[in-house]
Amino acid sequence: MKVFDKEILLENRNYLRLLAEKFPGIQQTTAEIINLNAILNLPKGTEHFISDIHGEYEAFEHVLRNCSGSIRRKIEELLGEEINEEKIKQLATLIYYPTEKLKILQKAGITTETWYGETIKYLIRICRVVSRKYSHSKIRKSFPPNYSYIIQELLFKNDINGDRENYYNQIIQSIIDTDACDDFIINISKTIRRLSLDHLHIIGDIYDRGVGPQYVMETLMKYHSVDIQWGNHDLLWIGAAAGCPACVANVVRICMRYGNTSVLEEGYGINLLPLTLFSIKEYENDPDLKKFMPKISDEIPDIDDLLLAKMQKAMSVIQFKLENQIIKRNPQYQMDDRMLIDKIDFSDYTIEVDKVRYEMNSTYFPTIDPADPEDLTEEEKKVIASLVNSFVVSEKLQRHMKFMLAKGSIYLVYNNNLLLHAGVPVNEDLTFSSIPIDGIYYSGKELMDFLDEKVRHSYYLEEADKDIFWYLWCAPDSPLFGKDKMATFERYFINDKTPHKESYLPFYRNLDNKKMAQAIFEEFGIDPEDGHIICGHVPVKMCQGENPIKAEGAILCIDAGFAKAYQQETGMAGCTLTSNSYGMNLIVHEPFESIEKAVAEGIDIKSETRFVNTSVKRTLVRDTDIGKNISEQIYYLEMLLYAYKTGELVPTEN
Repeated sequence: MKVFDKEILLENRNYLRLLAEKFPGIQQTTAEIINLNAILNLPKGTEHFISDIHGEYEAFEHVLRNCSGSIRRKIEELLGEEINEEKIKQLATLIYYPTEKLKILQKAGITTETWYGETIKYLIRICRVVSRKYSHSKIRKSFPPNYSYIIQELLFKNDINGDRENYYNQIIQSIIDTDACDDFIINISKTIRRLSLDHLHIIGDIYDRGVGPQYVMETLMKYHSVDIQWGNHDLLWIGAAAGCPACVANVVRICMRYGNTSVLEEGYGINLLPLTLFSIKEYENDPDLKKFMPKISDEIPDIDDLLLAKMQKAMSVIQFKLENQIIKRNPQYQMDDRMLIDKIDFSDYTIEVDKVRYEMNSTYFPTIDPADPEDLTEEEKKVIASLVNSFVVSEKLQRHMKFMLAKGSIYLVYNNNLLLHAGVPVNEDLTFSSIPIDGIYYSGKELMDFLDEKVRHSYYLEEADKDIFWYLWCAPDSPLFGKDKMATFERYFINDKTPHKESYLPFYRNLDNKKMAQAIFEEFGIDPEDGHIICGHVPVKMCQGENPIKAEGAILCIDAGFAKAYQQETGMAGCTLTSNSYGMNLIVHEPFESIEKAVAEGIDIKSETRFVNTSVKRTLVRDTDIGKNISEQIYYLEMLLYAYKTGELVPTEN
């Protein structure tokens, strides 16, 4: 028994009394110490890292359900010599989409009594394999209540002599006889998926471009263990929900650009009618809408491309006016070079950008007053006010954003890995950039911590600064952006591509620099021997030979084009990362066709696994952050046990 000084017992007396309410006797305390010590020696659970989903719900859902291909690999390892490829494919799809797959198999006449019996036995064996890393207590908690006892009996089978074989067979036969097969298969498939993945990390940018970010959020809210590192697109939506007009304008414009009005109207109940009527009135005769035609035009068949173009241009003009106003009232942002709408020369429709004069491709600006370009017209004020109100009162949007704030952060250090969406602002010499906010300079970890706190205050406090959300969305100094500018204005209104270029700042230009990685490790308290920086944000151009594994394995960039808009650029359809007790694997995915095809034809995402590192010795729970918390719990339980046994505290139960 561990011995504790009397002084330590006195210092912790109040805490021990509280702990004693949960463990009121020597036996309960001893049992919990034994249990927690045993858990420390289990293998570490599997972590799954996904970045830059950008609304691609179906691909995200599939990668989540197949755990980046690990479930199929387990089926192949366990049953590969017993069953053929077609059966492996069928079992995998059944685990991913049990309800949908069962309907297809039933229609085809495959689900005979023999099939049910064999399939249930296979699923039990697969479940037994994926549960090996966990304590029986944790496994039981993952079982569906209605089948908890049955699954326990089948899963924890220990029948060396075969004495209980008839018992197990009868359980399965009873499932068949009572017509409970489908329900049992659905529930055990969920259990397999649940046990295949211990914790999920989302490395930012759930929103924009794809049509299903609201469905992604609903999935995450039901997930058993998840954290989120905010991306700049996520902060844009948080800012819109908080009532920042410039963020609202950007969100709506981007949705118009990618034909995603359904996300706004059906997903979050945003009223677009005032914007629609205003756009028709002001831009009906606009001859310069080519640059505003939606990039993807097959998502919303009830709104034609030309109307979307008018709405997008109307919103972009409102956005540029609002952004000018933000920059003027926040000189600390040092973004005067992004005030462009007031640089238009209306005498010849040219504009000066970076000391170069360019011809503009549009001369139609019915709502801009050359004498005061950033001033909103009365109609524009009504449109943006209506939109802001729709965002603020949307119950579902507020629920999603509050979850994003509760589970999210600017960065996270987890199991000796630094998780962040974009990067840490650094100078050319790789020292940490000193950035002024509210009159005080911040850098490195202190900057990230301050911005994290400011985001939360700005969302929840009505009187707080809302401009910070827009700053984090697009400012060069923002750790969520990482470029010298966001050239939206130039891409819309200047055909010459010279000013379109957005240059990456030093963090992204030095991703292969081990020295920068080492400095960041030291700043955030990470052991460089086995630590990593895991980020997304910038699509990795794998089709051009770019490697997502940087700085000799210290930095892992896992944005490889989940969003369809980037897949031509990357040549792939996203990267995911898994970390288990044996090491880290980077999985590169090819484009996903559809959930419908995955169910009907068993078409999985084709993936290539690349080893990041393999542990010399297997990582146990004691080596993780969870292990540190458990060790701390054991310390205080041992202190409580000592207090009981020495009479410092009197147990209330024997």
